[in-house]
Amino acid sequence: MGNEQPVVQVQSVDRALAILDLLARRGEAGVTEIATELDVHKSTAFRLVGALENRQLVEQISDRGKYRLGFGIIRLAGATTATLDLPREGQPVCERLATELDETVNLAIMDSGAATNITQAYGSAAVTTRNWIGQRTPLHATSSGKVLLAWAEEPVLNAALDTLERFTPNTITSRSKLLAELRTVREQGWASTNEELEIGLNAVAAPIRGAGGTVVAAVSVSGPAYRLTVDSFPSVTEKLRAGADEISTRIGYFGN
Repeated sequence: MGNEQPVVQVQSVDRALAILDLLARRGEAGVTEIATELDVHKSTAFRLVGALENRQLVEQISDRGKYRLGFGIIRLAGATTATLDLPREGQPVCERLATELDETVNLAIMDSGAATNITQAYGSAAVTTRNWIGQRTPLHATSSGKVLLAWAEEPVLNAALDTLERFTPNTITSRSKLLAELRTVREQGWASTNEELEIGLNAVAAPIRGAGGTVVAAVSVSGPAYRLTVDSFPSVTEKLRAGADEISTRIGYFGN
């Protein structure tokens, strides 16, 4: 008996996906048509369509009583397209920034409660050629992570606030202090870390937005604290934000 519920849930997911596929092929369909196609009772089809409608994945054509794919599909597709385009569109900008700033530049996305680096470029002054690509880094202790967290949905933010691990004496482990800093990040449009993940390592990051204006990634520059000093953050950020805006435009964001 204990295994029945997961099986039912998987079956419901499979049927919901079948509805989306049906509407993609036909353009529109009524509940009766959907029930027939899925070989389920009409009430089951109505329940599934209702769940999809609540998520804006389908919408009802009011004057005809039929359903079609909703705006939620476009939102998901836009986010996916932006993520897929990021490495290709972001690499040349990261390489230029690495040359201009003479430090290591990374592009990171949110990945299951962490910031994962997907693109990297080195400046000639980089002390090491450490490979950050594919590395999952903590949201609260990295500049990219703070950017992603500043515009994250509430469940992601709450989960991060519950796991504020200390990496150095400078790591922010206070919920109230981190929330205050994230407010500042949103106001000023960039984030920084001062030896918060590793002693001797500083970083600054700026947000990258997708077609709908949602923050989909962060571009960061990192370097040794003796060279990338706190005093240099504002001037570095100016170039970094310009690069972030260029990447945003490349993946379809055209501002307000």
